[in-house]
Amino acid sequence: MTDAAPGPVERSLTLAEPFAGVELAYLEWAPVAPVRTVVCVHGLTRNAHDFDVVAGELARRGARVLSVDVVGRGRSSWLDDPHGYVVPTYVGHLGQWLARLELGPVDWIGTSMGGLIGMALAAADQPPIARLVLNDIGPFVDRHALKQIKSYLGVETRFASLDEAERHLRFVHAPFGRLSDAQWRRLTLNSVVADGDGWRLHYDPDIKVPYAELAEDDIALWDLWDRIRCPTLVLHGWESVILTTPTCREMGARGPRAEVAHFEDVGHAPALMTREQILTLRRWLRL
Repeated sequence: MTDAAPGPVERSLTLAEPFAGVELAYLEWAPVAPVRTVVCVHGLTRNAHDFDVVAGELARRGARVLSVDVVGRGRSSWLDDPHGYVVPTYVGHLGQWLARLELGPVDWIGTSMGGLIGMALAAADQPPIARLVLNDIGPFVDRHALKQIKSYLGVETRFASLDEAERHLRFVHAPFGRLSDAQWRRLTLNSVVADGDGWRLHYDPDIKVPYAELAEDDIALWDLWDRIRCPTLVLHGWESVILTTPTCREMGARGPRAEVAHFEDVGHAPALMTREQILTLRRWLRL
């Protein structure tokens, strides 16, 4: 165990063919003698800084933690063709990123979209994931829940002040749970970037282009789920519309037979900032 959390240090990697020119940015917390590597991947409109709190805690206990900005978010590249903003593209990007950094096998913590990417990688013939943590996501999502996200995706991405941006984020991400004023301001600062006289959300608004079509159908990936063999933990917000209790039960009964941890007064998705959520992760990862 280390006495203090290192970093994070900002890093990036430019991908090779067939993704030549795409730059993936990531944050690294690197203890002197890491016991293992944990990779963290965020949700649809979020970025690498979502894991700052939990990454610091895991790094204090000896883990090297890498939190990546998926393409189109944070410091990573934007795509010329917005139709590339889909999970199969992200799986290709992050599969190459893991290989180029010689990271596998890793522990993977994926929130929502980041969990879908992790599921796909974990289901591969030679998976680069040793342990999989899915934060409020599973192999089935009802189309009606997807349409709720569609209602705010890419809307009103510029704000006159940080206070205005924070009001928007408190409304959109209210299901994250009971965050303190300081945590909401930190989340806001990590969610926006200066733009002229104001601020804009730190992602390409065109990520909404393929999502509009995706949200017309259920996500049903049980065949993928049944191919996963690594130990799997599911973090579930009791009030989530994305991950339902029946889906959690089925995730525990088939495929990797996941362990499920439920959190009260939280929807989609647990922010991984509370003591209870962090302790749950630490104990399961044995850190």
